[in-house]
Amino acid sequence: MKKVVAILLASLLAFTVSFASNGKYINDAVKISVDLQEGNSYIYALAPNCQTFRLAGYPMLPYYVKTYEFPVGTKIEKVEVNAKGIEEIHLDKKIAPAPPAVVRGSSVLPKAEEGKIYSQDVFYPEKWYEYRIGVGIKGERRVVFLSLHIYPMRYNAYRNVAEVAEQFNINIKYELPEKAMLNKDEYDLLIIAPEMFSDELQPLIEHKESHGIKTTLMTVESILSTYSGRDDAEKVKYAIKDAIESYGIKYVMLVGGLDSMIKSDTWLVPVRYSHLDDQAEKSYLTDLYFADVYKYEDGQPVFDDWDSNGNGIFAEWSMRGKDIMDLYPDVYVGRLACRSEKEVEIMVNKIIYYEQNTAGSGWFKRAILIGGDTFDDTATTNFYEGEVANQAFLDNLPDDFTAIKVWYSEGNMKQSNVIDAISQGGGFLHFSGHGSPGEWLAKSFEGGQAKYILGLDIYHMPMLKNEGMYPVTIIGGCHNSMFNATLYDSITEIIKSIILKYILGKPFTTWYWIPCPECFGWFIVRQPAGGAIASIGCTGLGYGTVGDYNEDGIPDCIQALLGWAEVNFAKFYAEGIDMLGMTHSTVITEYINTFDCNKDRTDRKTVEEWVLLGDPTLKIGGYE
Repeated sequence: MKKVVAILLASLLAFTVSFASNGKYINDAVKISVDLQEGNSYIYALAPNCQTFRLAGYPMLPYYVKTYEFPVGTKIEKVEVNAKGIEEIHLDKKIAPAPPAVVRGSSVLPKAEEGKIYSQDVFYPEKWYEYRIGVGIKGERRVVFLSLHIYPMRYNAYRNVAEVAEQFNINIKYELPEKAMLNKDEYDLLIIAPEMFSDELQPLIEHKESHGIKTTLMTVESILSTYSGRDDAEKVKYAIKDAIESYGIKYVMLVGGLDSMIKSDTWLVPVRYSHLDDQAEKSYLTDLYFADVYKYEDGQPVFDDWDSNGNGIFAEWSMRGKDIMDLYPDVYVGRLACRSEKEVEIMVNKIIYYEQNTAGSGWFKRAILIGGDTFDDTATTNFYEGEVANQAFLDNLPDDFTAIKVWYSEGNMKQSNVIDAISQGGGFLHFSGHGSPGEWLAKSFEGGQAKYILGLDIYHMPMLKNEGMYPVTIIGGCHNSMFNATLYDSITEIIKSIILKYILGKPFTTWYWIPCPECFGWFIVRQPAGGAIASIGCTGLGYGTVGDYNEDGIPDCIQALLGWAEVNFAKFYAEGIDMLGMTHSTVITEYINTFDCNKDRTDRKTVEEWVLLGDPTLKIGGYE
């Protein structure tokens, strides 16, 4: 590959910030260098410290992300970005189009095909910049986020002409609130649980209080009888809003799943389903609904009901309509998907033991990495995407972590080795590959044949011998954290699949591969002696990226979608964010700032479905 042209020799320059005396103006300047590199069929546009635009069928162009934070209640009056030193460049080849995202489980390598934009006489993007404003939580403060995306290059594929700007001047005008908002500090943690769990939760409340986490409990029964809402989930969300404004709570622990492992559609704590239809599944569970309480509206934080078009379908994205949501977490939410008092007792004991005994333990400094070859790119880059993500996860952790690897490339990928690795104990456990509600798998593409390799299933989890050495577990795969799984549903789906698909030859899709009373992500956490202390995974189909389509030398699998989220969890922990719910939500917040989740449905699904099954106030590594 040879370089066609480089605009500006300087790398990205740092923003300079200046405030007027009244504190209402920001004036910044930025320079971005753009390299156009020639490939066999296309030209690739790259820029240092920039992301690559990845909307399928559109040109892959660089963009720079700058996020500003203001006190909640701030009114953003004007955002203006002026491009300077614009140069027009006539190209010999077209800019490469972006490929579609890939479902984890697909054996088909995506094709990057030119979309309609390539036949239209327009410059793309239309403007040199875009921005979005939202309300969320950052550390201990609730803030207004202004996320600015700057495009150093615009491209007209019809004419094959690019416009490249030398510099961008940024002007922001804003009005600070007259008084501080959402700044109460009476409680830190709100636990929402059915009355039947109150006694079992009392030791946990006392434990949290002893470590300075001011905790209050609200029962589901009291919430449903006190608050108004269109359904039970909305009543719970209004209760969380009230607790923020009355008590200043920053963490919410939802304690309750379905009321039975056998057959149930009764929730002990209400849930919300997103109705984003990705043409493979029409809905999936999302606890982000309870975390995203506010949206920005004319400078004010107002309740975000996730039904912006008002048709009663929440978090909709389909042929019928599309809801525009804020998405930023306003509280740090985790769920203990307990179905019985016994499960609550198990979790309370594990959390207390972990926080009291983990600090200073040698086992905590181990990272258990389980991965293989996730996608079939054998004809091109031939990355082992799961192992690439594992390694990036390890590289992002503090330097004193050592790795225990169960990798397909090392010839040790089998269930007995996964069990042995977890049984040694570790601070973190990272699976990156494929999944279903009851198991996690890697893949092999040797000899041109796609073959799943079982890594771990729920029926072997009781064999885990890491009692007292519980990892925080990050699961890359589809449906591993689908916590509405029941034995009846799974068996019924499997029988339908056998009859309809394999006997009658009719199309039928099920996510269940084995009967499972509870999902993989929760079952590994609620193990009484061994397993995990918490897990983070997908409630629906997980999406990834393959190869190196933007030709920047970095595997795409860790630059977007689920892989980006997985490896950045380790990064934010290494930066000192060691409260589990805060680490989890920081990944989501930074994902929303970096990628436009109201523009690409796979981006939005990634943040909606990435659920924390665990205590959001868990001190990762325990208390000294």
